[in-house]
Amino acid sequence: MSHRDRILGRLSSALRQSGADELHREHEDRRVVTERYQYSPAERVRRLTEMMQAVYTEVHATDEQQWPQQLLALMQQKQLGNLLVGTSTPHGQKLLDTWQSIEGAPQIDDAQRPIEQHKEALFHHTAAGLTGSRGGIAATGSIIVWPTPQEPRLTSLVPPVHFILLRASTIHNSFAEVMEQENWKGQLPTNALLISGPSKTADIQQTLAYGAHGPKELVVLLINDLEKF
Repeated sequence: MSHRDRILGRLSSALRQSGADELHREHEDRRVVTERYQYSPAERVRRLTEMMQAVYTEVHATDEQQWPQQLLALMQQKQLGNLLVGTSTPHGQKLLDTWQSIEGAPQIDDAQRPIEQHKEALFHHTAAGLTGSRGGIAATGSIIVWPTPQEPRLTSLVPPVHFILLRASTIHNSFAEVMEQENWKGQLPTNALLISGPSKTADIQQTLAYGAHGPKELVVLLINDLEKF
């Protein structure tokens, strides 16, 4: 074998090893962010609940039939007179059907209207907003909100109180898991929100303040659609 062949052989071997090392690193990275976080369905619910409550999020257990009545009771308790919701969404329709026969129920405002038509009311007179959710992440105690034309991002961002519907069956172990299982790379929207608690900041004099950049209250209606909650 010539000197030239030996040099080229060493270079080829180094490139093959480099590729193997890269694949190994990718495997190890995947293991760290997925296999590290593995919970049973009940453990996912418990972990997410505990982590969100630790940052002053309210979490209320409910079911598919009772959540509109529970939302009504919470709004009356908090003295909230109106609610911004995407009325063409399934939960918006369910809310309209349930509340229309209840005397004194809060006013429902449609979040799908062009902002030019209700900007003043939205920013100055809206008491609360309701959104659905894409799911939850047990490892970080977060809820995924996926804005749509029927449920714009402002629904969760502007009102001082944000109610979120979360089904227990949609809580994943980790962020990496939810991205892979739901194929985020193939259907990512213009923005996806990961919400872990009420809006807060400590920028000014290191004093923690709520509601500076969004809702000051976050209330989760956790729908039990598992056999064991």
